[in-house]
Amino acid sequence: MINKTLMSLAVAGALFTAAPAFAMTKSEYKAEQDRISTTYKAARERCGGLAGNAKDVCIEEARGNEKVANADLDGRYQPSNKANYDSRVARADAQFAVAKEKCDDYAGNAKDVCRRDAESAHDRSLADAKADRAAADAQGSANTKIADARAEADRDKRDADYKAARERCDTYAGDAKDRCVGDAKSRFGIK
Repeated sequence: MINKTLMSLAVAGALFTAAPAFAMTKSEYKAEQDRISTTYKAARERCGGLAGNAKDVCIEEARGNEKVANADLDGRYQPSNKANYDSRVARADAQFAVAKEKCDDYAGNAKDVCRRDAESAHDRSLADAKADRAAADAQGSANTKIADARAEADRDKRDADYKAARERCDTYAGDAKDRCVGDAKSRFGIK
């Protein structure tokens, strides 16, 4: 039962993260928030017909789905490494809350083991999310450093080429030299 719920949350998360990355307008964002709220309310109403722990599990699933959907929406509205991380944390927290609630069906040691397993799965998910965010941040930083290094190399090459062209201009005198220097400056973007 726990695996089925975890799988449904994972599939829902995959659908949200597989959505194309495009800019959302404020009105689209608000409309999606309203749709998520309506979906949550409908899911909560379906839980009303249940009793006992099944009702509690249903409510946790509805809350979890809402939190995950809102986190994914925020990530689509303002994409970033932090938004991706927040979405994964929301998914892990939702799965943990549902798993913990399902453990209430057990008693004694079986309940303790169930909770420990849920905590372990939660901790692993959070650790993976943290590691992936650090890797994404590092990659972003590395990409920036690479771009900066290439830009600096391009400037250095341009400056070297300009110096060589200017040196060739020294073979001329007067207006010819001035034209040659002017041509070299415009060709290499020197002011």
